Amino acid sequence: MDLKKTALLCFVIIVSGSLLTVLIFYTEPTASRTGATKQTAILVDVEDSEHGTYQPSIRAIGTVVPARDIILSPRVSGQVTALSPAFNPGGYVSEGDTLLKIDPEDYEYTLQQRVGELDQARADLAIEMGLQDAARKEYKIYGDNRIYGDSLTQEQRFLFLREPQLNSVRSQIKIAEAAVDMAELNLKRTTVTAPFDAHILSKNINAGSQVAPGDNLGRLVGLDSYWVEVTVPLSKLKWLEFPADGSERGAEVSIRNRTAWESDESRAGNLYKLVGSLENQTRMARVLITVPDPHARDTDNSGEPVLMIGSVVEVTIPASDIKDVARVDRDYIRSGDTVWIMENSELRIQKVNIVVEDANYAYISEGLSEGDQIVTSDLSTVADGVPLRLQSGETETDQ
Repeated sequence: MDLKKTALLCFVIIVSGSLLTVLIFYTEPTASRTGATKQTAILVDVEDSEHGTYQPSIRAIGTVVPARDIILSPRVSGQVTALSPAFNPGGYVSEGDTLLKIDPEDYEYTLQQRVGELDQARADLAIEMGLQDAARKEYKIYGDNRIYGDSLTQEQRFLFLREPQLNSVRSQIKIAEAAVDMAELNLKRTTVTAPFDAHILSKNINAGSQVAPGDNLGRLVGLDSYWVEVTVPLSKLKWLEFPADGSERGAEVSIRNRTAWESDESRAGNLYKLVGSLENQTRMARVLITVPDPHARDTDNSGEPVLMIGSVVEVTIPASDIKDVARVDRDYIRSGDTVWIMENSELRIQKVNIVVEDANYAYISEGLSEGDQIVTSDLSTVADGVPLRLQSGETETDQ
Protein backbone atom coordinates (compact mmCIF):
# COMPACT_ATOMS: atom_id res chain seq x y z
CA MET A 1 0.00 0.00 0.00
CA ASP A 2 1.39 3.38 -0.98
CA LEU A 3 1.77 6.35 1.38
CA LYS A 4 -1.35 8.22 0.17
CA LYS A 5 -3.67 5.34 0.89
CA THR A 6 -2.19 4.90 4.39
CA ALA A 7 -2.72 8.60 5.27
CA LEU A 8 -6.28 8.51 3.96
CA LEU A 9 -7.11 5.47 6.07
CA CYS A 10 -5.77 7.14 9.27
CA PHE A 11 -7.79 10.26 8.61
CA VAL A 12 -10.99 8.25 8.19
CA ILE A 13 -10.38 6.39 11.47
CA ILE A 14 -9.81 9.65 13.46
CA VAL A 15 -12.92 11.33 12.05
CA SER A 16 -15.06 8.26 12.76
CA GLY A 17 -13.82 8.09 16.40
CA SER A 18 -14.55 11.78 16.98
CA LEU A 19 -18.06 11.48 15.59
CA LEU A 20 -18.74 8.44 17.80
CA THR A 21 -17.54 10.28 20.94
CA VAL A 22 -19.75 13.28 20.23
CA LEU A 23 -22.73 10.98 19.68
CA ILE A 24 -22.22 9.18 23.02
CA PHE A 25 -21.81 12.50 24.96
CA TYR A 26 -25.05 14.00 23.67
CA THR A 27 -27.13 10.85 23.99
CA GLU A 28 -26.14 9.86 27.64
CA PRO A 29 -29.03 9.73 30.17
CA THR A 30 -29.41 12.62 32.69
CA ALA A 31 -30.24 12.19 36.41
CA SER A 32 -33.51 13.68 37.53
CA ARG A 33 -34.64 14.54 41.11
CA THR A 34 -37.52 12.28 41.97
CA GLY A 35 -38.24 13.66 45.49
CA ALA A 36 -37.18 16.25 48.08
CA THR A 37 -34.44 15.30 50.60
CA LYS A 38 -34.85 16.14 54.28
CA GLN A 39 -32.21 17.33 56.80
CA THR A 40 -32.83 16.35 60.44
CA ALA A 41 -32.24 19.14 63.02
CA ILE A 42 -29.55 18.59 65.67
CA LEU A 43 -30.82 16.86 68.79
CA VAL A 44 -29.95 18.91 71.94
CA ASP A 45 -30.74 19.20 75.65
CA VAL A 46 -31.68 22.55 77.17
CA GLU A 47 -32.38 24.06 80.55
CA ASP A 48 -34.36 27.18 81.37
CA SER A 49 -32.63 30.33 82.55
CA GLU A 50 -33.74 31.43 86.03
CA HIS A 51 -33.06 34.78 87.67
CA GLY A 52 -32.83 35.44 91.39
CA THR A 53 -30.59 36.31 94.33
CA TYR A 54 -27.61 34.01 94.81
CA GLN A 55 -24.60 33.75 97.11
CA PRO A 56 -21.46 32.56 95.29
CA SER A 57 -18.85 30.46 97.07
CA ILE A 58 -15.24 31.44 96.41
CA ARG A 59 -12.76 28.61 96.70
CA ALA A 60 -9.10 29.24 97.39
CA ILE A 61 -5.97 27.43 98.52
CA GLY A 62 -4.23 28.58 101.70
CA THR A 63 -1.46 27.74 104.14
CA VAL A 64 -1.87 27.35 107.89
CA VAL A 65 0.30 29.81 109.87
CA PRO A 66 0.37 30.64 113.61
CA ALA A 67 -1.39 33.78 114.78
CA ARG A 68 1.11 34.14 117.66
CA ASP A 69 4.64 32.91 117.09
CA ILE A 70 7.62 33.79 119.32
CA ILE A 71 11.23 32.81 119.88
CA LEU A 72 11.62 32.40 123.65
CA SER A 73 14.63 34.27 125.07
CA PRO A 74 15.92 34.86 128.62
CA ARG A 75 16.10 38.33 130.16
CA VAL A 76 19.16 37.48 132.31
CA SER A 77 22.27 35.36 131.85
CA GLY A 78 23.36 32.29 133.75
CA GLN A 79 23.33 28.52 133.86
CA VAL A 80 20.08 26.58 133.31
CA THR A 81 19.47 24.54 136.47
CA ALA A 82 16.02 23.04 135.73
CA LEU A 83 13.72 22.35 132.79
CA SER A 84 10.01 21.62 132.76
CA PRO A 85 9.07 18.20 131.30
CA ALA A 86 6.51 20.03 129.14
CA PHE A 87 9.24 22.16 127.57
CA ASN A 88 9.91 19.74 124.73
CA PRO A 89 8.90 19.74 121.05
CA GLY A 90 5.21 18.86 120.84
CA GLY A 91 4.49 19.84 124.44
CA TYR A 92 1.59 21.98 125.59
CA VAL A 93 1.95 24.67 128.27
CA SER A 94 -0.44 27.14 129.85
CA GLU A 95 0.16 30.81 130.48
CA GLY A 96 2.41 31.27 133.53
CA ASP A 97 3.77 27.71 133.58
CA THR A 98 7.46 27.49 134.52
CA LEU A 99 9.54 26.38 131.54
CA LEU A 100 13.06 26.63 132.95
CA LYS A 101 15.10 28.11 135.79
CA ILE A 102 18.42 29.92 135.69
CA ASP A 103 20.87 29.74 138.64
CA PRO A 104 19.63 32.54 140.97
CA GLU A 105 22.59 32.77 143.42
CA ASP A 106 24.33 35.73 141.77
CA TYR A 107 21.06 37.64 141.65
CA GLU A 108 20.24 36.84 145.29
CA TYR A 109 23.61 38.26 146.36
CA THR A 110 23.04 41.34 144.24
CA LEU A 111 19.65 41.85 145.84
CA GLN A 112 21.13 41.62 149.33
CA GLN A 113 23.77 44.18 148.38
CA ARG A 114 21.15 46.58 147.02
CA VAL A 115 19.02 46.17 150.14
CA GLY A 116 22.06 47.03 152.27
CA GLU A 117 22.69 50.13 150.19
CA LEU A 118 19.10 51.20 150.69
CA ASP A 119 19.37 50.72 154.46
CA GLN A 120 22.55 52.81 154.45
CA ALA A 121 20.80 55.58 152.53
CA ARG A 122 17.92 55.60 154.98
CA ALA A 123 20.40 55.78 157.89
CA ASP A 124 22.07 58.74 156.19
CA LEU A 125 18.67 60.38 155.97
CA ALA A 126 18.09 59.92 159.72
CA ILE A 127 21.49 61.50 160.45
CA GLU A 128 20.78 64.36 158.10
CA MET A 129 17.39 64.98 159.73
CA GLY A 130 19.21 65.37 163.09
CA LEU A 131 21.58 67.87 161.54
CA GLN A 132 18.56 69.67 160.10
CA ASP A 133 17.08 70.11 163.59
CA ALA A 134 20.38 71.50 164.90
CA ALA A 135 20.57 73.91 161.95
CA ARG A 136 17.05 75.18 162.56
CA LYS A 137 17.79 75.81 166.24
CA GLU A 138 21.01 77.62 165.38
CA TYR A 139 19.24 79.69 162.73
CA LYS A 140 16.55 80.58 165.24
CA ILE A 141 19.20 81.84 167.64
CA TYR A 142 20.90 83.98 164.99
CA GLY A 143 17.58 84.96 163.56
CA ASP A 144 16.69 86.67 166.81
CA ASN A 145 19.82 88.77 166.43
CA ARG A 146 18.87 91.57 164.07
CA ILE A 147 22.46 91.95 162.87
CA TYR A 148 22.80 88.36 161.52
CA GLY A 149 19.15 87.89 160.64
CA ASP A 150 19.01 90.90 158.40
CA SER A 151 22.35 90.16 156.71
CA LEU A 152 21.54 86.54 155.44
CA THR A 153 20.28 86.28 151.88
CA GLN A 154 17.75 83.66 150.74
CA GLU A 155 20.54 81.51 149.23
CA GLN A 156 22.63 81.78 152.43
CA ARG A 157 19.61 80.82 154.51
CA PHE A 158 19.06 77.78 152.18
CA LEU A 159 22.66 76.64 152.77
CA PHE A 160 22.57 77.44 156.45
CA LEU A 161 19.59 75.09 156.95
CA ARG A 162 21.41 72.26 155.02
CA GLU A 163 18.72 71.94 152.37
CA PRO A 164 21.15 70.69 149.65
CA GLN A 165 22.44 67.93 151.93
CA LEU A 166 18.89 66.83 152.69
CA ASN A 167 17.95 66.70 148.99
CA SER A 168 21.10 64.70 148.21
CA VAL A 169 20.28 62.07 150.83
CA ARG A 170 16.71 61.77 149.58
CA SER A 171 18.00 61.28 146.02
CA GLN A 172 20.32 58.53 147.22
CA ILE A 173 17.33 56.77 148.78
CA LYS A 174 15.40 56.88 145.48
CA ILE A 175 18.42 55.48 143.63
CA ALA A 176 18.83 52.72 146.20
CA GLU A 177 15.11 51.84 146.03
CA ALA A 178 15.29 51.60 142.22
CA ALA A 179 18.35 49.37 142.50
CA VAL A 180 16.49 47.07 144.90
CA ASP A 181 13.51 46.89 142.51
CA MET A 182 15.85 46.05 139.61
CA ALA A 183 17.62 43.36 141.62
CA GLU A 184 14.28 41.82 142.60
CA LEU A 185 13.15 41.91 138.96
CA ASN A 186 16.33 40.20 137.74
CA LEU A 187 15.94 37.54 140.43
CA LYS A 188 12.38 36.97 139.28
CA ARG A 189 13.57 36.68 135.68
CA THR A 190 15.70 33.66 136.54
CA THR A 191 12.42 31.74 136.27
CA VAL A 192 11.26 31.70 132.62
CA THR A 193 7.51 31.17 132.21
CA ALA A 194 5.14 30.68 129.26
CA PRO A 195 3.77 34.06 128.08
CA PHE A 196 0.51 32.46 126.85
CA ASP A 197 -1.13 29.10 126.25
CA ALA A 198 1.31 27.62 123.78
CA HIS A 199 2.44 24.64 121.77
CA ILE A 200 6.18 23.95 121.85
CA LEU A 201 7.65 23.57 118.35
CA SER A 202 11.34 23.45 119.23
CA LYS A 203 13.76 23.49 122.20
CA ASN A 204 17.39 24.56 121.88
CA ILE A 205 18.79 24.22 125.44
CA ASN A 206 19.19 21.63 128.18
CA ALA A 207 19.97 21.60 131.88
CA GLY A 208 23.48 22.98 132.36
CA SER A 209 23.40 25.21 129.27
CA GLN A 210 24.76 28.72 129.60
CA VAL A 211 22.29 31.30 128.34
CA ALA A 212 22.34 35.06 127.84
CA PRO A 213 19.74 37.70 126.94
CA GLY A 214 18.60 37.24 123.33
CA ASP A 215 19.52 33.55 123.06
CA ASN A 216 17.08 31.28 121.22
CA LEU A 217 15.66 28.94 123.86
CA GLY A 218 12.87 27.54 121.69
CA ARG A 219 9.87 28.35 119.52
CA LEU A 220 6.34 28.70 120.91
CA VAL A 221 3.07 29.26 119.04
CA GLY A 222 -0.24 30.31 120.55
CA LEU A 223 -3.03 27.78 120.97
CA ASP A 224 -5.96 30.17 121.00
CA SER A 225 -6.07 30.52 117.20
CA TYR A 226 -4.25 29.90 113.92
CA TRP A 227 -4.48 31.79 110.64
CA VAL A 228 -5.01 30.42 107.15
CA GLU A 229 -3.38 32.70 104.60
CA VAL A 230 -5.08 32.39 101.20
CA THR A 231 -4.68 34.20 97.89
CA VAL A 232 -7.77 35.58 96.14
CA PRO A 233 -8.06 37.29 92.71
CA LEU A 234 -8.39 41.05 93.05
CA SER A 235 -11.65 40.98 91.07
CA LYS A 236 -13.33 38.94 93.82
CA LEU A 237 -12.32 41.07 96.82
CA LYS A 238 -15.42 43.26 96.61
CA TRP A 239 -17.62 40.21 97.26
CA LEU A 240 -15.89 39.30 100.56
CA GLU A 241 -17.24 40.49 103.92
CA PHE A 242 -14.48 41.43 106.38
CA PRO A 243 -15.23 42.45 109.99
CA ALA A 244 -15.46 46.19 110.58
CA ASP A 245 -13.30 46.01 113.72
CA GLY A 246 -11.61 43.48 115.97
CA SER A 247 -14.75 42.83 118.02
CA GLU A 248 -16.72 41.44 115.04
CA ARG A 249 -16.37 38.27 113.02
CA GLY A 250 -16.26 38.12 109.27
CA ALA A 251 -18.07 35.64 107.05
CA GLU A 252 -17.84 32.01 108.18
CA VAL A 253 -15.41 29.93 106.12
CA SER A 254 -15.25 26.16 105.62
CA ILE A 255 -11.75 24.64 105.71
CA ARG A 256 -10.81 21.21 104.37
CA ASN A 257 -7.57 19.27 104.13
CA ARG A 258 -8.09 16.69 101.39
CA THR A 259 -4.69 15.12 102.05
CA ALA A 260 -4.87 14.48 105.81
CA TRP A 261 -8.58 14.55 106.75
CA GLU A 262 -11.52 12.35 105.92
CA SER A 263 -13.73 13.47 103.05
CA ASP A 264 -16.52 14.56 105.43
CA GLU A 265 -14.24 16.40 107.88
CA SER A 266 -13.86 20.18 107.94
CA ARG A 267 -13.14 23.06 110.30
CA ALA A 268 -14.93 26.40 110.56
CA GLY A 269 -13.14 29.75 110.52
CA ASN A 270 -13.92 33.41 109.89
CA LEU A 271 -12.62 36.05 107.54
CA TYR A 272 -10.23 38.22 109.55
CA LYS A 273 -8.10 40.67 107.61
CA LEU A 274 -7.05 41.73 104.13
CA VAL A 275 -3.25 41.90 104.08
CA GLY A 276 -2.08 45.13 102.49
CA SER A 277 0.28 43.56 99.94
CA LEU A 278 0.02 41.22 96.97
CA GLU A 279 1.53 37.76 96.77
CA ASN A 280 4.86 38.09 94.95
CA GLN A 281 4.44 35.39 92.29
CA THR A 282 0.70 35.28 91.56
CA ARG A 283 0.05 39.00 92.22
CA MET A 284 -3.17 38.09 93.97
CA ALA A 285 -4.55 39.54 97.20
CA ARG A 286 -3.59 37.91 100.52
CA VAL A 287 -6.43 37.24 102.94
CA LEU A 288 -6.24 35.96 106.53
CA ILE A 289 -8.80 33.55 107.99
CA THR A 290 -8.78 32.93 111.74
CA VAL A 291 -9.51 29.46 113.15
CA PRO A 292 -10.11 29.26 116.92
CA ASP A 293 -8.80 26.33 118.99
CA PRO A 294 -6.82 24.82 116.07
CA HIS A 295 -5.74 21.76 118.12
CA ALA A 296 -9.35 21.00 119.21
CA ARG A 297 -8.43 21.00 122.90
CA ASP A 298 -11.68 22.59 124.06
CA THR A 299 -14.62 20.36 124.91
CA ASP A 300 -16.81 22.02 122.27
CA ASN A 301 -14.35 21.02 119.53
CA SER A 302 -13.62 17.52 120.77
CA GLY A 303 -13.16 15.13 117.86
CA GLU A 304 -12.51 17.86 115.29
CA PRO A 305 -9.47 17.48 113.00
CA VAL A 306 -6.29 19.26 114.07
CA LEU A 307 -4.72 22.05 112.02
CA MET A 308 -0.96 21.75 111.56
CA ILE A 309 1.29 24.69 110.76
CA GLY A 310 2.42 24.65 107.14
CA SER A 311 -0.48 22.51 105.91
CA VAL A 312 -2.02 23.39 102.55
CA VAL A 313 -5.80 23.51 102.86
CA GLU A 314 -8.80 24.34 100.70
CA VAL A 315 -11.18 27.04 101.91
CA THR A 316 -14.68 27.89 100.76
CA ILE A 317 -15.66 31.51 101.41
CA PRO A 318 -19.30 32.62 101.04
CA ALA A 319 -19.48 35.87 99.10
CA SER A 320 -22.02 38.67 99.39
CA ASP A 321 -25.48 38.15 97.88
CA ILE A 322 -25.85 39.06 94.21
CA LYS A 323 -29.34 40.21 93.27
CA ASP A 324 -31.24 39.78 90.00
CA VAL A 325 -28.74 37.61 88.12
CA ALA A 326 -28.93 34.35 86.19
CA ARG A 327 -26.92 31.42 87.53
CA VAL A 328 -25.48 29.20 84.79
CA ASP A 329 -23.27 26.15 85.09
CA ARG A 330 -19.71 27.09 84.09
CA ASP A 331 -19.65 24.22 81.58
CA TYR A 332 -22.32 26.04 79.57
CA ILE A 333 -20.27 29.22 79.20
CA ARG A 334 -18.76 29.06 75.72
CA SER A 335 -15.72 30.83 74.28
CA GLY A 336 -15.82 34.60 74.32
CA ASP A 337 -18.26 34.71 77.27
CA THR A 338 -21.16 33.47 75.18
CA VAL A 339 -24.10 31.15 75.83
CA TRP A 340 -25.90 28.98 73.26
CA ILE A 341 -29.65 29.58 73.27
CA MET A 342 -32.36 27.65 71.46
CA GLU A 343 -34.82 30.14 69.98
CA ASN A 344 -37.58 29.16 67.54
CA SER A 345 -35.90 25.76 67.03
CA GLU A 346 -32.67 27.48 65.96
CA LEU A 347 -29.32 28.14 67.61
CA ARG A 348 -28.53 31.67 68.75
CA ILE A 349 -25.09 32.59 70.10
CA GLN A 350 -25.67 35.12 72.89
CA LYS A 351 -22.98 37.37 74.40
CA VAL A 352 -23.37 37.69 78.20
CA ASN A 353 -21.92 39.83 81.00
CA ILE A 354 -20.50 37.67 83.80
CA VAL A 355 -20.47 39.41 87.19
CA VAL A 356 -18.47 36.77 89.04
CA GLU A 357 -17.66 33.07 88.80
CA ASP A 358 -17.18 30.46 91.49
CA ALA A 359 -16.09 26.83 91.24
CA ASN A 360 -19.43 25.66 89.76
CA TYR A 361 -21.42 28.59 88.39
CA ALA A 362 -21.19 31.84 86.46
CA TYR A 363 -23.48 34.67 87.59
CA ILE A 364 -24.77 36.70 84.64
CA SER A 365 -26.27 40.18 84.89
CA GLU A 366 -26.90 40.89 81.19
CA GLY A 367 -27.58 38.80 78.08
CA LEU A 368 -30.09 36.27 79.42
CA SER A 369 -33.79 36.70 80.01
CA GLU A 370 -36.04 34.73 82.31
CA GLY A 371 -37.01 31.44 80.61
CA ASP A 372 -34.34 31.46 77.88
CA GLN A 373 -33.56 27.89 76.83
CA ILE A 374 -29.82 27.35 77.34
CA VAL A 375 -28.32 24.62 75.18
CA THR A 376 -26.38 22.23 77.41
CA SER A 377 -25.24 19.82 74.69
CA ASP A 378 -21.93 20.14 72.88
CA LEU A 379 -22.31 20.82 69.13
CA SER A 380 -19.99 20.04 66.25
CA THR A 381 -21.57 22.76 64.08
CA VAL A 382 -21.86 26.15 65.76
CA ALA A 383 -23.43 29.04 63.88
CA ASP A 384 -26.45 31.28 64.29
CA GLY A 385 -29.50 29.71 62.73
CA VAL A 386 -28.45 26.05 62.91
CA PRO A 387 -31.69 24.02 63.28
CA LEU A 388 -32.21 22.33 66.63
CA ARG A 389 -34.72 19.92 68.10
CA LEU A 390 -35.46 18.55 71.54
CA GLN A 391 -35.63 14.96 72.66
CA SER A 392 -39.38 15.15 73.31
CA GLY A 393 -40.47 16.53 69.91
CA GLU A 394 -38.52 16.21 66.66
CA THR A 395 -38.65 19.00 64.10
CA GLU A 396 -37.37 18.72 60.59
CA THR A 397 -36.46 21.40 58.09
CA ASP A 398 -36.88 20.76 54.41
CA GLN A 399 -33.91 21.54 52.24
